[in-house]
Amino acid sequence: MTGQGPLAGIRVLEVGVMLAGPYATMMLADLGAEVIKIEPPGGEISRQVSDSYFASLNRNKQSVVLDLRSEGGQRRLGALVAESHALLVNMKPSAIRRLGLTYEALRRYNDKIVCVALTGFGMDGGDDPAFDYVIQAGTGVAAMTGEPDGPPTLPGYSAADNSTGLTAALGLVSQIVSGRGGQVEVSLRDVVLSQLNYRASAWLNDGVAPQRHPYGAHSYYVPAQLFPTADGYLALFITHDAFWRSFAAEADIEGFPTMAERAANRDEVLAVVTAALANDSAKGWEARLRPLGIPAAAVRSLPDALEAMPEVVVTAGEFRLVRSPIRVSGYEPEYLPPPQLDEHGPARAAHSYSTTTDSDSGTP
Repeated sequence: MTGQGPLAGIRVLEVGVMLAGPYATMMLADLGAEVIKIEPPGGEISRQVSDSYFASLNRNKQSVVLDLRSEGGQRRLGALVAESHALLVNMKPSAIRRLGLTYEALRRYNDKIVCVALTGFGMDGGDDPAFDYVIQAGTGVAAMTGEPDGPPTLPGYSAADNSTGLTAALGLVSQIVSGRGGQVEVSLRDVVLSQLNYRASAWLNDGVAPQRHPYGAHSYYVPAQLFPTADGYLALFITHDAFWRSFAAEADIEGFPTMAERAANRDEVLAVVTAALANDSAKGWEARLRPLGIPAAAVRSLPDALEAMPEVVVTAGEFRLVRSPIRVSGYEPEYLPPPQLDEHGPARAAHSYSTTTDSDSGTP
C-alpha cells in the first residue's frame, strides 16, 4: 500500500449477504475503510458458493462471527456500533428490523451511526424475493434486451446487484460526510429504474416504448451496435458527425453526414456499414479505427480481455482478482485476501444457522 486511503479512519460494519452488500463494502475497504464483516455462526452463505466467489467480494475485510438472534450477539453488536461510523446490511426488511439493524434501533449506542439498508424494494416495500435476475425481469431490462424476434434475455453478469452496491456505498459516504447519523435506504428496484434514465424518460414524456433492434443497436445513434465482420464481431459506436466522417473515409462510404440523416435512414446506413466491415476482421478494424479516435472494439471473451489487460489484475493472498476501479492519486491499495471465518473475533462454537431466508439480493 502506498499513501493513505481517502477513507482511512472510517469503520464500517457489514451484515452482508451474497453480492450487493459485500460489493459495496469491498469498494469502501479498497479505499482504506476498516470493514468488519459480521457473519452468522457457520459463515455468510456466499462462502458456500466457492472460495473464488467469496474472495471476489470480500477482500480487505475483517470477519467477526455474531449470532444476532442472541442477547450476547446483540450486546457485541452494540459495542461495535458505538465505535463505528456506519453499518450496511442487505437483507429483507423484516429481517433488518427483527435483528435491530436500523438507525432507530442502534442510535442509543451511537447517534452518529449511519445505517444503510440495501433491500429489493425499500424498507416499506415488503419481503418479496429480490435477486438480481428477478429485478431485471420486473423492471423491464430483460424485455428490452435481446434480438427483436428472440426471447427476453439478461446480461452475463449481476448488473443490478453491482450497481446497487455502488449506489449504497455512495449513500453511505454521503451521509458520513454530512456529519449526521441516520437511516439511508437503497433498493435494487429503484437503482435499476434510475439507470434506465433515458429509456424511462422517453416513455414518460414522449410515449415512446423501448424497442429492440438487431445486434443490440442503440435507440438513437446510428450506427451504434455490434456488426459481423470477416472474422468476429465489432462494436462500433458512432455518435458525433466527426466520428462518422472519419469512419466513412476509412471504410470508403459516402453520404449520411448528419446524425439526423443516419437515424432517419437506419436500415440503409446499417446495410452499407455491414458491407464495408465485411472486408476486414474485427481486430483489424479495431486496429484501424482506434488511432482515428473512433469508438470501436472487437468482441472478446472475458479470458481474452483479461489477458489483453493484465494491469487490472491484482493478487490478494492466493487469489487473483480484478483491482478497484477507483484510482486515487498518491494511493495504491494493499489487496489483502478475504478473511477466514471469525478471523478477527473471539472463537465461537459454530452451530447450524442460515441467512438464506433473510437474504434480499445477490446472485451467484
